[in-house]
Amino acid sequence: MKIGFIGLGVMGRPMAQHLIEAGHELYLHRVKPASTHLVKHGATACASAMEVAQAAEVIILMLPDTPDVETVLFGEEGVAQGLSSGKLVIDMSSISPLATKDFAARIEACGCDYVDAPVSGGEVGAKAASLTIMAGGKPEAFERAKPLFEKMGKNITLIGGVGDGQIAKVANQIVVALNIQAVSEAIRFSRKAGADPTVVRKALLGGFAASRVLEIHGERMINEAFEPGFRMRLHHKDLSLALESARLLEIMLPNTAMVHQLMNSALEKGLGDTDHSALIKAL
Repeated sequence: MKIGFIGLGVMGRPMAQHLIEAGHELYLHRVKPASTHLVKHGATACASAMEVAQAAEVIILMLPDTPDVETVLFGEEGVAQGLSSGKLVIDMSSISPLATKDFAARIEACGCDYVDAPVSGGEVGAKAASLTIMAGGKPEAFERAKPLFEKMGKNITLIGGVGDGQIAKVANQIVVALNIQAVSEAIRFSRKAGADPTVVRKALLGGFAASRVLEIHGERMINEAFEPGFRMRLHHKDLSLALESARLLEIMLPNTAMVHQLMNSALEKGLGDTDHSALIKAL
């Protein structure tokens, strides 16, 4: 297939690479030095998002935040200006569920389909093509996108209608954030109380406290190895989405709010571009 891919960051680059390796013809926008290898492997660099949409049958976005997606879709020389009837737009960014519904309606007015499909798994999952993909959209649009998802991920679920994928991703980010905070406290407690946190972590991995966060991020915390697999500022953004949604829904998310405040502290300390496991440094 002819696929447009916009958003060649830490995760977008390996995702695009998997699609190239699967034999698809890729059209890219915003090619920077870190992603020029994709062009060397056969992808085509385009001057604008509009040009990508004109060339491709399916356009995939993997961008940092809601305003970025809106600009790429509807800004000057944006995707919408290059669309023709029958094309498919897939947004794999993590953004506002409410904005997603609005974006989808505007794309569908162009005679095209829209699927929101945020992912979980970080850089490790993107490189291994083992991402968890949470999709929202019409079943027929999801089925059209699924063969592409299968080249980038393993656990692929149609949650429901447009926006439901984003709701699932926000829920995922709540669970991950609270787990990171719990592991941070456990490791800090172990160290301060005089036990070897490496041995404590090993023991906990054999019990009910075991989790992927304890396995991967627990080791990062102990070794203070905070090269980003998923940047703190992006997780902070996701918790902001959770809390804004909670405000609109008139529900309490007290522990999410507390971890959000810890991340505020981490950003104040200049940790925004470190891995989110660096939350322990805020403690």
